[in-house]
Amino acid sequence: MTTIDVFNHNVPAESDFGYSQAIKSGELIHVSGQLALDEAGEFVHADDFAAQLKQTYANLDKVLDHYGVTRSQVVSQTLYVVNLLQNASAAAEGNRAYFGDHRPVSTVVGVTELTFPGQVVEISCVVDADGGA
Repeated sequence: MTTIDVFNHNVPAESDFGYSQAIKSGELIHVSGQLALDEAGEFVHADDFAAQLKQTYANLDKVLDHYGVTRSQVVSQTLYVVNLLQNASAAAEGNRAYFGDHRPVSTVVGVTELTFPGQVVEISCVVDADGGA
């Protein structure tokens, strides 16, 4: 029988939208779209791609820490980016800075808008709790 382990940041959006930040099923961790929410669950850094990306990866780190895994165990990620042509270089730079030499598979999707006004990036991923570099 597979054990399910659910993680939340305990921010209002989780109950408002009815979702969890991550669910570990077996050795895979499925992480919901992370975004630039602060400790109180408030959206921060409207229209500032670099600052949002930094906060988004910091929130992803909280999920990884909860499960005792590292960035090198992320096997797949999807980035949703508003104004992709304008933000592509910053997305690539932030991705390289976050993962270093690790190279998960990645899909970048240009979108017209995200949940919050001024939100320009959201990242979801899958993590292998049993693997990693």
